[in-house]
Amino acid sequence: MKHFEKTAAEKKNGAGTNINNDSEVNKNSGTETDGNNNSETDKNINSEANKNNEVAENKLEGMAYILKEWIMPVAIALLIVIFLNRFIFILVTVPTGSMEDTIIPGDRLYVNELFDIKDAKRGDILVFKSDELDEKRLVKRLIGLPGDEVEVDGNGTVFVNGEKLDEPYVTQAEIDARIFSVPENSYLFFGDNRPISYDARYWKNPYINEDKIIGKVVFRFFPFSRIGKVE
Repeated sequence: MKHFEKTAAEKKNGAGTNINNDSEVNKNSGTETDGNNNSETDKNINSEANKNNEVAENKLEGMAYILKEWIMPVAIALLIVIFLNRFIFILVTVPTGSMEDTIIPGDRLYVNELFDIKDAKRGDILVFKSDELDEKRLVKRLIGLPGDEVEVDGNGTVFVNGEKLDEPYVTQAEIDARIFSVPENSYLFFGDNRPISYDARYWKNPYINEDKIIGKVVFRFFPFSRIGKVE
């Protein structure tokens, strides 16, 4: 009888031990599952963070590219234009047809104000002010230099110091023959479109003093279909 009770007690204790062991296994299994879940969550968070960082870096690179390739060049170009307009070039719009077909009404021109009149050559297109026309700015072609004798015959042909002046750009017109003796420090100007140009041929004082000369026309920037150097 005692032997039977002992055996029963041992079985009971053994069963209790198995239950405890199963409980511990379940606890350990639950802990491992929680740990795996936490690890996966951390990986997902890190992955999202990396993606966000990549997106942010791409945006920064895109902005840097736009700044470098577009904004900076445009800003520099504007500064150059402002500087040139303020200190070197002036803009001139031609309102009449006196210089057609070289310059037509509405053309917008860059004029170099740093141009030295001592470097002027016959045939240059210059901008100057006329006392006779109330300081109005005019655009004409240089015909006579200081000391030149300029003769215009009845057919409109021009001779400088006895030699015929080659003017392929001119529209000729018959006028009264005239002779001009250009004084020192003065210059003589005609328009290219001789039939309609009101120039030195008709002024009371046909000569322009060097201190009235503003600059040399160098470039046409508008209209875009005619953009380029002016000669």
